[in-house]
Amino acid sequence: MAAIVSLEVKDRVGIITIDNPPVNATSQAVRQGVIDAVEQAQAVPACSAIVITAKGRTFVAGGDVTEFGKPPLEPQLPHVMNCIEAGTKPVVVAWHGTALGGGCELGLAAHWRIMAADAKVGLPEVKLGLIPGAGGTQRLPRLVGAALSMDLVATGRMLSAKEALAVGLADQISSGDLLTDACTAAQSLVGKPVRRTGALLVPPADSEKLDLVERDILRKAKGANAPAEACRLVRLAALKPIKEGMAEERRTFFELMASEESEALRYLFFAERDAQKLQEIEGASPLIIQHFGVVGGGTMGAGIAIAALDAGLDVTLLEMSDDAIEACRKRIDATYAKSEASGRITADARATRMSKLHLTTDISAFAQADLVVEAVFEDAGVKADLFKRLEPVLRSDAILATNTSYLDIEKLAAPLARPEQFIGLHFFSPANIMRLLEVVRLQTTSRRTLATGMSFAKQLKKLGIATGVGEGFIGNFILARYRHACETMLLQDALPQQIDSALEAYGFAMGPFTVQDLAGIDISWRRRRGLEAEGKLTDSAKSAFGDKLYELGRLGQKTGAGWYRYDAGKRQVDPVVTELVQGIAAQSGKPFRAFSDTEIVDTVLSEMAAAGDALLQNGVAFKRGDIDLVLVNGYGFPARCGGPMFQEQRRLKPKSS
Repeated sequence: MAAIVSLEVKDRVGIITIDNPPVNATSQAVRQGVIDAVEQAQAVPACSAIVITAKGRTFVAGGDVTEFGKPPLEPQLPHVMNCIEAGTKPVVVAWHGTALGGGCELGLAAHWRIMAADAKVGLPEVKLGLIPGAGGTQRLPRLVGAALSMDLVATGRMLSAKEALAVGLADQISSGDLLTDACTAAQSLVGKPVRRTGALLVPPADSEKLDLVERDILRKAKGANAPAEACRLVRLAALKPIKEGMAEERRTFFELMASEESEALRYLFFAERDAQKLQEIEGASPLIIQHFGVVGGGTMGAGIAIAALDAGLDVTLLEMSDDAIEACRKRIDATYAKSEASGRITADARATRMSKLHLTTDISAFAQADLVVEAVFEDAGVKADLFKRLEPVLRSDAILATNTSYLDIEKLAAPLARPEQFIGLHFFSPANIMRLLEVVRLQTTSRRTLATGMSFAKQLKKLGIATGVGEGFIGNFILARYRHACETMLLQDALPQQIDSALEAYGFAMGPFTVQDLAGIDISWRRRRGLEAEGKLTDSAKSAFGDKLYELGRLGQKTGAGWYRYDAGKRQVDPVVTELVQGIAAQSGKPFRAFSDTEIVDTVLSEMAAAGDALLQNGVAFKRGDIDLVLVNGYGFPARCGGPMFQEQRRLKPKSS
């Protein structure tokens, strides 16, 4: 078996190669291997310089997450970095693929950094509720300055090779073979004083600019602790010697590691991995999607089309009229125009994507489609009629999907000739931005079709969560129970603004009543009327408040009034709503009580967890982690809190003595 870390001396350059698939994580064996190889190369007279490289598709892409939360194993990562930096022979790190976390810190400790032209580098530890723990917050500012370091460390965003070179994080971009260029660079450094990053001074910073960067970071962090600690430590780099700064960094790293925030984010990290492991599709070969079809070019359909175009697919979109086609074309092109204006895509990329979009009123244009999803009006009759016309047009192996949010898709599938090739793909608006995609398996859905749905989500760079069929699937079912819990509190003398404020302070992107105003009061009203017509309107789905607001024409932001009043788009508490709520509450007969913010949050979390337990029992949700992933990625639940199932698990966990 090949060594995880090997050393080969060639043309007086000691080439240290890390080979720890799949991502060369800095496990204990890698850390020890790098130290041993560096010390050996420093001691060998035939070696004048050192290059650190890695095998596989990527350089070191972070730490070994299986070691997180456990007692640290020696040697710890800071010792590896100090060993690299302190050597007398020049050390060059060759970054390819992604150099993340410890992989980035390896380069920061080296004396020269060369990147493959398509490589990316970054410090994403904040996404796990952590900060870099091996010198990242202390060495990075010495190379690129405090303001940029704050941004990179506190957001976890990556830099391309071109960007890294421009700001001084990289010293060179390879123009050919990366290892050859790295060895050439190493040889050119022989006999010259080594440039130790830790010995450099942090460039002077504009204090006002630094304050502005930090304020923006903390605003976006919405109460998360790791970004704030990252800012503090970056500032510390300019005030303390590297040894003292690294000691404080390491102390903070372990403090954050023990926090609920990091525990929650690590839980979600592993839940994402687990969500893709479905026993139901093991060994199934998904259909490769190259030609994709969308029916309906409204906001949702256009967003779905953009997501597919972004993934490089050929997209055929069906509309009812030439006027609707032109409106859809303008809608999609306007989105790309904004992306081009902001620098997110180039003019050539915009043109390429638009060239792959084919708009038509002819349903036979789907004859060669691999997968077609409908995004038409949320009406069972409309969808059923569409499927009746669409299925005969499709290839015999093509897959048909519905984007319904609430309709019973088992009923939609019943008349189909090939129900095994029918699936739910529940996108979230705006579909080209939202990461979540609920992949809904019917009783008749084949393993291949389900595998294709999950593979397609990955193709679109979305998080696919498999669900069973149920009212609202995972997310909307819990959302309904969540709203019911909030409206029950209204009946007990709470007010909308109090509930919204408490939940937003907890970390929700928006409170439930603000969300309803944004979506439109009429949306939930129509859903209730649909359930009522089917005899499925349960007590928990009813809303005396929502019905009254609808009757008054208060449909939310689009009418300037809903749960709140909107003056020039600004949300205002409306005395009319306060009077309405208190009147309905007085007639309900519910006993009044005072709610603290903590009680509001606890009530909501308990109801959401109970709804999640019901989904698991009914087979709609397959895994506890799936529920939390849906709520975090689709419904604004704060990621730093993990989700309601995570919170329930923590609440029930026995306290250690």
